[in-house]
Amino acid sequence: MQVTPVSEHVGALVSDIDVTRLSDGDVAALNQAWATHGVLFFRDQTLDEDQHIEFAERFSTIDVNKFFTPVASHPQIAQVLKEADQDVNVGGGWHTDHSYDQVPARGSILVARDLPSAGGETRFLSVGAAYDSLSDGLKSTLDGLQAHHSNEHVFGKNAGYNDDDDRFHNPDATGGAVHPVVITHPITGRKLLFVNFAFTTHFVGWTPEESAPLLNFLYQYVADGPFSYEFEWEPGSIAMWDNRSTWHWALNNYAGHRRLMHRITLAGDALSGVDGASAA
Repeated sequence: MQVTPVSEHVGALVSDIDVTRLSDGDVAALNQAWATHGVLFFRDQTLDEDQHIEFAERFSTIDVNKFFTPVASHPQIAQVLKEADQDVNVGGGWHTDHSYDQVPARGSILVARDLPSAGGETRFLSVGAAYDSLSDGLKSTLDGLQAHHSNEHVFGKNAGYNDDDDRFHNPDATGGAVHPVVITHPITGRKLLFVNFAFTTHFVGWTPEESAPLLNFLYQYVADGPFSYEFEWEPGSIAMWDNRSTWHWALNNYAGHRRLMHRITLAGDALSGVDGASAA
């Protein structure tokens, strides 16, 4: 097995491996590489739905998605689908999956099933590298903050854009959570900036209006920085990303074409802040 970084800050390509035939040593090495690089990419893999589930369960228990339409025969797998006649894709814009859960997901494993002839890339970004680049003064301010995350404005009854979209379901299963703004990675100990444009609503103890200027600065700073990598999908491609240490963005640049991906989300652990404490 070879692990080759694909950019300075995020992502590595894993080659010379068959993900359907992993030893315990392979899994241990992949766990370490995943924590170090944030995202692992695989090429030329052939695995069916059962093998996708088996691969995922080598790393954690499966967190069944409450909102996306599942694969009928395998409800542990969510369909990330955009039909040729649909305008809005799933996952457009920088975000972190499941940050609104009390215990956010560890990560996800996405398998390419039906790709457009061009386009449909996914961008990934390191929030560890982004935090590292901040000034000491801003780090000190952020280290002591907690933030509220919610999915009500995305998946709730009045979210709007998904009212007539059969890719989403169960809009009543919404909620929110409070997490430290700066968390420590449970394996590497690295400090990570844990806010995102899609689901973070405000800092605890601050109003949304007071929170907006600093949150918007952080979003813009991170998105505009040199912390990202764009992955081009091919048949047989897999990406597994760490939701704690990365943002991702599925590009919507393939109008008139179908794109189907199968996603399994993996359960995580309670987040800890820089002082080792979890959110209240």
